[in-house]
Amino acid sequence: MAAGPEPSFATWLQAALLLMPADAVVSHTSAARLYGYTVRRQGVLEFSTNTAAHTAVPEIVLHRRRWQLHPRQVGGFWATGPDRTFVDIATRTALPDLVAFGDHLVHAGHTTLEDLRWYADSRHLDGVRRARRIAPLVRVGVESPPETVVRLMARFSRLPEPEVNGVILDDAGAFLARGDLVYRQWRVVVEYDGLHHLTDRRAWQHDLRRRELLEAQGWTVIVITVSDLQTPEHIPIRIHGALTAHGYRGASPVLSSQWRRWFSPRRTRI
Repeated sequence: MAAGPEPSFATWLQAALLLMPADAVVSHTSAARLYGYTVRRQGVLEFSTNTAAHTAVPEIVLHRRRWQLHPRQVGGFWATGPDRTFVDIATRTALPDLVAFGDHLVHAGHTTLEDLRWYADSRHLDGVRRARRIAPLVRVGVESPPETVVRLMARFSRLPEPEVNGVILDDAGAFLARGDLVYRQWRVVVEYDGLHHLTDRRAWQHDLRRRELLEAQGWTVIVITVSDLQTPEHIPIRIHGALTAHGYRGASPVLSSQWRRWFSPRRTRI
């Protein structure tokens, strides 16, 4: 069951709906928030309608839709479906953030990888062409947006793409660990440590012990933190160095101008 929206956001939606036509549903960035994806630009509420209604409130955007809407209940509100929401925000969202939203929708059980791709391939809507190009980058099992970002940093710097949340066995075939991003061929694991590691001592100790076990079995563990995302160009260089130490013979990372725009710490999210 989807978790309800944060109280203040729910209150804003309820108040705004009093000004909306009867068929209005939560959509675009506001629907993304209902599905549990954090957005930076939170000052505008977005709704969709099949009517010709308008709103004069600057903080509310009402989108007129030609085709009939097929909303679903999310957190106590009628909202566009997850696949439609993915398409709706595609034209205004940087590639890493759109992929992260898709990863989140799949991991949270709001949709499946197959349904997301099918929807993008079968619909003729604004934003659908970009959604079609980006939906194949969505993966199953991604547990946080930073994991998505680090994976894409590697892929678009021309490094091999890592396996997502791969299970690692020891030399005897027994379970050893599950890694965020796994380069199995080269025995390299890339882990993202969020802020919870600073407040949850038990989780921190568990991760330290797990890394010791991995390193004892010949794996190299690269730990990425929030601070590392402020200097993103160092991340693929660190990954490449670890891969090379384990026998990788591929070229050094290529950080294009597009790569730098996508992964700049100042980039705009949806």
